[in-house]
Amino acid sequence: MTNVFNVFEEPWLLLIVAVVSFMGVFIFRDVLPTKGKWVFWVAPTLIASLAFALDYFVQTDNEKVATVIRKAVRAVEREDVNAIAPLISEDYKDSLNGSKKELVWFCRTRLSEPIIEKNVLRIVSLKIQGDDADAVFSVRTVFDPKGPIYGYVQMMLFKFQAEFQKQGDKWLFSKVELIEIDMHPADWHHITGADALD
Repeated sequence: MTNVFNVFEEPWLLLIVAVVSFMGVFIFRDVLPTKGKWVFWVAPTLIASLAFALDYFVQTDNEKVATVIRKAVRAVEREDVNAIAPLISEDYKDSLNGSKKELVWFCRTRLSEPIIEKNVLRIVSLKIQGDDADAVFSVRTVFDPKGPIYGYVQMMLFKFQAEFQKQGDKWLFSKVELIEIDMHPADWHHITGADALD
């Protein structure tokens, strides 16, 4: 998912350059020993510091989309619909919900009682083209022992396909489709009625 050669996404390239420059300083000091030249150590140290600073302070579009996915999965885990709503585009539409308002209502009805104890996210793929992004991610959900579903099943694996739109500097969900439940083809209609656990 990430590119090791993109210094804004991963620090590894600059860390490798820092290690090579440290080795260069060792060799240079062996060949031309100079007394107390601490200045030679500044460049490798600055390069290593720059690697971590760029990784920490600069967030790429890939990282921003992944952050939106993580926030949404965490909000569902906490059953916090108010945290989900700001992550949804105003022109949201999927195969079950025709608008953002319908999706928020759907979330409120499904998350109105304790259901989820823990969600574990795995982003399978993430592609960005211009101001649009597509992602496939899976969520392993452990159900709350106090909830109504726990008596039927303790854990399920859901797989989603999502589309995002960049609006300003933010990425928002424009569509989310449920594509698998426990590695079997599924859609939103599988969790909307009495057939949810079939």
